Amino acid sequence: MENDNTLKLAINGDINAFQKLFADFQPQLKSYLYRIVTDRNDADDLTHDTFVKAFDKISTFKGDASLKTWVFTIATRLAYDHQKRLKRWLPDAQDKSKALALSDSTVYDAINHVSHSIGKGAYNMKEHIDFCFTCISKTLPIEQQVALILKDIYDFSVKEICMILDLSLGVVKHLLINARKTMTNIFEHRCALINKNGVCHQCSELNGLHNPKQNQQEALMKLELVKAAKKSNRAELYKLRTKLVKGIDPLHTQGADLQDVIMKCTRKAIGEIQTLN
Repeated sequence: MENDNTLKLAINGDINAFQKLFADFQPQLKSYLYRIVTDRNDADDLTHDTFVKAFDKISTFKGDASLKTWVFTIATRLAYDHQKRLKRWLPDAQDKSKALALSDSTVYDAINHVSHSIGKGAYNMKEHIDFCFTCISKTLPIEQQVALILKDIYDFSVKEICMILDLSLGVVKHLLINARKTMTNIFEHRCALINKNGVCHQCSELNGLHNPKQNQQEALMKLELVKAAKKSNRAELYKLRTKLVKGIDPLHTQGADLQDVIMKCTRKAIGEIQTLN
């Protein structure tokens, strides 16, 4: 009842009422935008722009969907516009990031500086698996990426995603099937955690560099994803990965600053940005 009254006030132009409602899902919205654009400042700017545009248009809100879904629709369109000038990532983006860090002392030192700083520079393998999921999702066409993240990470229903993307039920289901297939294929061939022939050991290697006191094998065996690798099928392993990712807010973890500078290294390695600053 209180939320109904607050919504009525917001629709009538009460910015404090709207701010109260927006605050309920703002952290989730910002982390969602970060997963799409992979830049903290851009995620902050897009969250602010979403608030401004949503409040400006609040009188048009008809209640056909929840306010959260309606706001995510606005945010997604803004993120689309932002991403238009950027290319999709290739599955080897993290390989290029590793090569850059090892060949460029400035980049390597920047990562080490964050790792040894007081604050959010701690290394955690789970957080890097989340980082990896974000990177691999950026290999998808934007609509597949958005549909996948909304459904598998933020638990929006297919019907809500149809509203956000302004697409039919059949199209959204098709986007999800293709997105999951692509993600599963990439992980199966690249990830050493689930396939001994996988070419990518980055989360384990970084654990050794930035968390040397942690027994690497012990850390690995605590991960449900690793324990299930030999006995689970591809679909089950994908679900375990998304379960892990769901529990992580990439902007507010013990190693958020470290993962962010590694993300910047990746973006620099593929030519998306020129410097880590």
